[in-house]
Amino acid sequence: LTGAQDGSVRMFEWTRPQQLVCFQQAGNARVTRMYFNAQGNKCGVADGEGFLSIWQVNQTTSNPKPYLSWQCHSKTTSDFAFITSSSLVATSGQSNDNRNVCLWDTLVSSSNSLVHAFTCHDHGATVLQYAPKHQLLISGGRKGYICIFDIRQRQILFTFQAHESAVKALALDPSEDYFVTGSAE
Repeated sequence: LTGAQDGSVRMFEWTRPQQLVCFQQAGNARVTRMYFNAQGNKCGVADGEGFLSIWQVNQTTSNPKPYLSWQCHSKTTSDFAFITSSSLVATSGQSNDNRNVCLWDTLVSSSNSLVHAFTCHDHGATVLQYAPKHQLLISGGRKGYICIFDIRQRQILFTFQAHESAVKALALDPSEDYFVTGSAE
């Protein structure tokens, strides 16, 4: 799966030189993040205008429409994570009201899909990591802060400053004992 500054999103197969599917043509907002869900049957794309779009991967048309597309953040959606069976999605980004980490239910109408919004990360959340074993979300922000959220209780557990500049990467070890942060500095 590839995404570009011009907003195009294309899927390729290792053994074929041509694209299999063009999910999104050029001319859209820049792609900020893309993932497949754990089952590999859906892909999601976040963009610089605050939208998250999700497609079924097993499309037969060459230019399919997303089955879900909604504006998660008022300025930008920088990252997202499929939670559990992909019906719950977490997003990070920047919104005018500082609700910069959100949980969304993909099985209800878009007007009711916001499950919970966390007010955190002045100037926006840049990255997000889901820890399924502990049911935690870890987010990094533009000011170097890390927030850890309990998604079952929908509350912030910890906030601390890890860096002097924006957190650009988060990684979680498979046993979920440690996580690593990387920053712009």
